[in-house]
Amino acid sequence: MRIKTLIHLQTTLPLLLLAACGGGSMAPDTSSEDVVPAQATPPPYKAYVTNEGSGDLTVIAGGTYDVLATIPLGKRPRGIKVDPAGERLFVALSGSPPAPPGVDEDTLPPPDRSADGIGIVDLAEERVVTVLNAGTDPEQVAVSADGTRVFVANEDAALASIVDIDTATVLAELPVGGEPEGVTRSPNGRWVYITSENDSQVSVIDTESLEIAAVFDVGARPRSSTFSPDSTRAYVTAENGGNVSVVDTNDHTVIETIQLTGENVRPMDAKVSPDGSRLYVSTGRGRTVVVLDTTSYEIVSSIEVGTRPWGLDLTADGRYLYAANGPSNDVSVIDTDTLTVVATVAAGERPWGVAIVEGP
Repeated sequence: MRIKTLIHLQTTLPLLLLAACGGGSMAPDTSSEDVVPAQATPPPYKAYVTNEGSGDLTVIAGGTYDVLATIPLGKRPRGIKVDPAGERLFVALSGSPPAPPGVDEDTLPPPDRSADGIGIVDLAEERVVTVLNAGTDPEQVAVSADGTRVFVANEDAALASIVDIDTATVLAELPVGGEPEGVTRSPNGRWVYITSENDSQVSVIDTESLEIAAVFDVGARPRSSTFSPDSTRAYVTAENGGNVSVVDTNDHTVIETIQLTGENVRPMDAKVSPDGSRLYVSTGRGRTVVVLDTTSYEIVSSIEVGTRPWGLDLTADGRYLYAANGPSNDVSVIDTDTLTVVATVAAGERPWGVAIVEGP
């Protein structure tokens, strides 16, 4: 349900004008116009947060941080991306039961394959308009630069599915290592990086040939990747390795490994500032977002947020960073000028991913 705020102004009551003689008559006061209620100013952007536990999407207004709506999605919504036109969201849905570390998977219930797919949310209608068949157990998703295809990590099948959006046709299924997770397209549209948690590697998909162009090793249990604005560098987080790999995308080689320190620091998601000067990394059990200088690779700041921050996203101007805190059931908003948390917003159960869409 969309929540709108209206400012109600009390209208001026008509004055009673008495006639000079005879019975009095009433006439409206025409000396002033009727006051029209002012409309609420649209937010400059909205943040959309997937809630894995409650199966829905929290919509947050930029600026006021009000929760505008909660949109039902389906089972286990995790990865989320906006299309290039800013009109649709693509959300990875999975019917596989959650399997946290240490859980005996033989004790879990069978997966509900009817729940698997990529949910397409129409932002104008604020609802899921269709679900694409995109292989089993989708975890994360990326959208091609022209908005015609999605690239999907099929966690349980060790595959990446490439799907034509309009025809819902699976164009390719590519082996990308065990438990693929992070799926990220380079800004120039040339590459898609997919991380393999089990094999500690990244598979590089050529978006023109739809084939694997390269495979390279990174730290233990890589979770996600992100690119510099000019697409020349990529950064890959490794949860168990506690590090971030810096990659030269010309030949897809690791040129630097940044080791993060601190209690329970487990690098998860990452985003690069619009000017390319900073890298923001969520640390999971470390309860922080770490800010790195992309030239010196030194830590600029470590900002405490909620419990186990995972998904991140930045506003287009780079001023605000949103972090989804799973067990906290909330979202932290960081002012990147002051490097402080300026708001904490309640979300659904186990918020996972964040996508920011500019404009009302």
